[in-house]
Amino acid sequence: MKKALMLLICISILSFVIFFVLVHTSTPSRMSTTAINEAIMYAIDFIEEADHAGALDALMERMAVELEQMNQITARRNRNMLWAIGIYKLLLILSFVWLYLHYKRQIIIPLNGLKNSARNIAMGELDIPLKATNHELLQAFSESLDLLRDMLKNSRESERESNRRKKELIASLSHDIRTPVAAIKATIELMQIREYDDKTNYQLQEMQNKTEQINTLINDMFHSALEELQVLTINTLEFPSTVLTTLIRNADYKKMVDEVLIPDCILLGDIVRLQQVFDNIIGNAYKYANTKISVSSDFEDDTLAIIFRDFGSGANEDELPLLFDKFYRGKDTLEVSGYGLGLHMAKYLLQGMGGNILISNARPGFVVKIILKLAF
Repeated sequence: MKKALMLLICISILSFVIFFVLVHTSTPSRMSTTAINEAIMYAIDFIEEADHAGALDALMERMAVELEQMNQITARRNRNMLWAIGIYKLLLILSFVWLYLHYKRQIIIPLNGLKNSARNIAMGELDIPLKATNHELLQAFSESLDLLRDMLKNSRESERESNRRKKELIASLSHDIRTPVAAIKATIELMQIREYDDKTNYQLQEMQNKTEQINTLINDMFHSALEELQVLTINTLEFPSTVLTTLIRNADYKKMVDEVLIPDCILLGDIVRLQQVFDNIIGNAYKYANTKISVSSDFEDDTLAIIFRDFGSGANEDELPLLFDKFYRGKDTLEVSGYGLGLHMAKYLLQGMGGNILISNARPGFVVKIILKLAF
């Protein structure tokens, strides 16, 4: 900054000196006065000789010559003045242009770079380093901003690693808990084989139902953690539609699903993941409606739609778009155990195999439509 100001002052002084020299190099005052005196003395000589007409002509001729010379000198001085003013203006313009370019390179461009860097940090783009600047005032600020970027990046990496470890822990615990739950479920099934009184049978059935609920919740948590860890695999293969009937019956542990009619066709999907989808849908119908469940199907373009309908109270219309969000639960279902993962996982799995899932209310009941692609 000091160098730029000193250079501007030097250019201004140089321009003024050039202007002064050019203007004052051709001052005609002394030369014009001497010439006029000589013309008058020359006329006096004619007057002494009594030649008044010749004296007047000589004086006028001499004055005309001197006036012409004075006009030439004045014109030359005016040209010099114009040149001096032009050079002075040119030097001033060049100095200001240089000053602008200098400050643009030293201040404006680095400031714009800092502004863009701050915007990148605000948007979460922490991998873009700040460009170095040679400006003394901006260098410290730039280094501090880059240090802040590094700290935020390290903090985000630490948070991401912490979340990853938590998800791995959830997945590990969910996987390990399934073993004792399966043992409890097998024990209850063995006990149900024996003959007990109605009260004991009812209690065993309730234990069986709660075990199924726990098993569903554990599976949801386990697969949700795998999804976030991006290790949940979906293997889409061709399979006959008759498999769907078996999967639905496997999920219907309360035997509340009516007759299942699926047309013969070849579908694309992952049978293991479809079992999870049916478990979630039928399990939700058990929890929130606890009524009979009708299952129908129909072809829609190049897809097969399987429609599940219970006959409960349905869901609030304004909450329907939110039911696929992870951990979201309807306001009228808070008293029922659950984590809001069933429909989210079902949609994630179905979209992973090229299908989809839609929900709506019926009168009465709640409708879930599963869409699977046909194989051609």
